[in-house]
Amino acid sequence: MTNAKTGKKNFLHTAIKHIDIKRHDTRALVEDMSHMSSSARDLGRASHIYDFMVRDKDATVFLAIAGSASAAGCMQVYVDMVKSNMVDVIVATGASIVDMDFFEALGFKHYVGTPNVDDSELRSHRIGRIYDTLIDEDELQHCDLTVREIADGLEPRA
Repeated sequence: MTNAKTGKKNFLHTAIKHIDIKRHDTRALVEDMSHMSSSARDLGRASHIYDFMVRDKDATVFLAIAGSASAAGCMQVYVDMVKSNMVDVIVATGASIVDMDFFEALGFKHYVGTPNVDDSELRSHRIGRIYDTLIDEDELQHCDLTVREIADGLEPRA
C-alpha cells in the first residue's frame, strides 16, 4: 500500500503544456479540413466564419471560455488572441478565472490524466479530475484561501 503523498505523485507527474499557437501555421491544414467530412468540415467552416468576423470592423467577436479548456492547455491561446485583437469580449466561467488561471498564476499545474480512473482512488489522494485532466485538491484549496485573503483585505462597499 502506498502512502497518500507517494500515491499522489503516481498520478500528478506529467504537467499539461499550454500550446503556443504562434509556433504553428495551421491555415492550410484547416482549409483542407473544410473539404472533409464530419467535425473536420465543421472546423473548417468555423474557421471561415471566424475569419469573416475578424475582418468585419463592425462585428463584435465574443470568446466564450469553459474552465476545462483552460486546464486542458489553451490558456496561452486566449492571451495571444487578446494581444492580437482577435476578440472583443470574453465570457468566462468562474472556473476559468479562479480555478484555472489564478491557480496556475500561483505556480500550480494541471496534469495529464485519464477519464478511465477510479474517482474514489483519486479522492483518497485528494486529486480532482476534469475529464482527463488532474488537479491537486490541496493546491486548489490554497488557491481558494488566497482568493479569500485578497477578498477579506478589500474595503467593504457596494
